[in-house]
Amino acid sequence: MRPTKRDELVGKALKTFYAHGFHATGMDRLVEETGISKTSMYKHFRSKEDLILAALRLRDAQFRDWLFHRMAALGKTPREQLVGLFDALAEWFAEPGFRGCMFVKAASEYQEAQDPIHAQAAAHKALLFEHLHGLASEAGARDPGLLARQLLILKEGAIVTAQIEGRPEAAAEAKAAAACLLDAALAH
Repeated sequence: MRPTKRDELVGKALKTFYAHGFHATGMDRLVEETGISKTSMYKHFRSKEDLILAALRLRDAQFRDWLFHRMAALGKTPREQLVGLFDALAEWFAEPGFRGCMFVKAASEYQEAQDPIHAQAAAHKALLFEHLHGLASEAGARDPGLLARQLLILKEGAIVTAQIEGRPEAAAEAKAAAACLLDAALAH
């Protein structure tokens, strides 16, 4: 199915927001970078915030689809898939356009928990937790919720370290820590 004008707009806006941030990206920059007029933008979205929400929904779907498929490809067992999370992160960190986590940026720019943009970022993180929790349960973790949270903390720390310090090897360092956590959580 061919993308609609709205889909094209959301895709281009996503790239622009990821590259420049949300508050720093005004409507003029969106017009310049997307090639879509303000009139057309407002025809599809009532406000810049509505466009941001659509871009976050698209990024969520794209990122989770990519990440979960990579984890499944990198490991046959749930334990191997949980470790594979960090190999997938290493691939992402090596991409030329890597600029950190769009959802962390959204939550930091829209800090009130009740803000729809903040809530969308939190929903993304909750879906990641759900997936890791399921894999931790399948792997036989004594406390799958705790293990999932610990792995997410390592994931987030690796992303921030790779982005702020320019150290893509943070994925391998987090992977080593994750292996220790998995060994402890799965020992019976």
